[in-house]
Amino acid sequence: MPPKEPPKERYIPNALKFAFGGGAGMAATCVVQPLDLIKTRMQLGGGNLSSFKVASEIIAKEGFFALYTGLSAGLLRQATYTTSRLGVYNWLFDSYKQNYGGTPGFGIKAALGVAAGSVGAFVGTPAEVALIRMTADGRLPKEQRRNYKNVVDAILRIIKEEGVLKLWRGATPTVIRAMVVNAAQLGTYSQAREWFVGIVPDGIQLHFCASMVSGLVTTIASMPVDIIKTRIQNAAKGQSQLSVVTSILRNEGVFSLWKGFLPYYTRLGPHTVLTFIFLEQLNTVYFKFY
Repeated sequence: MPPKEPPKERYIPNALKFAFGGGAGMAATCVVQPLDLIKTRMQLGGGNLSSFKVASEIIAKEGFFALYTGLSAGLLRQATYTTSRLGVYNWLFDSYKQNYGGTPGFGIKAALGVAAGSVGAFVGTPAEVALIRMTADGRLPKEQRRNYKNVVDAILRIIKEEGVLKLWRGATPTVIRAMVVNAAQLGTYSQAREWFVGIVPDGIQLHFCASMVSGLVTTIASMPVDIIKTRIQNAAKGQSQLSVVTSILRNEGVFSLWKGFLPYYTRLGPHTVLTFIFLEQLNTVYFKFY
């Protein structure tokens, strides 16, 4: 009897890795967009309202569907940012395995996450700026609202009224935040997944447990940079980035950098869970049929 050939290693083309990453992020955003809006409103507000109070005020004053304000910008952000970061991360991960053999350790995973996140953040900053402004608009007096119709209208008006470079307003803290998020999120997800193997059944349960651990670590590490980024991107024309940061620290204190922890984690945790679940399912479908 001739010896059996070893099974071929399963492989997904790089182009599909990018597409699957973006598609998974966009699907997750459709579910958690209201949490993203609530998080942004809390980060921009000066009070200490709970996330439930903020949500109820939005519904009372602007209607239920106002919770989905900025969805088009959120989808574009995922199409640019998540497509880039997950695609680059998977490409770097596979390249490491091919060149050095074996699965990279936690430190390498975190480094790959930092590199992937910085690329994705720079690509996704224009959509991020539009998203922050659209989700923040409802808290302004009517005469001060920008009233963007959708993400395309927002981007075109920003270019026309403020110049094309304003699409990358806050790019530095956005990139820093992404580096922190991806080092924590992608690195801890892979590590947590290895920890839970053998303890939690493989499949959605395993992805859920690993993602919730990843989301918690990521929230704690990235919230301060996220709040600074949000304030800078929503700042009035002519206000410097340094003045935004000093104003937060002087008027609200250091602990305000973790304002909105619950909606941030409630948004990031499920988004992380859903993104990786959708991604794993897309990979499974590809391997099943191709």
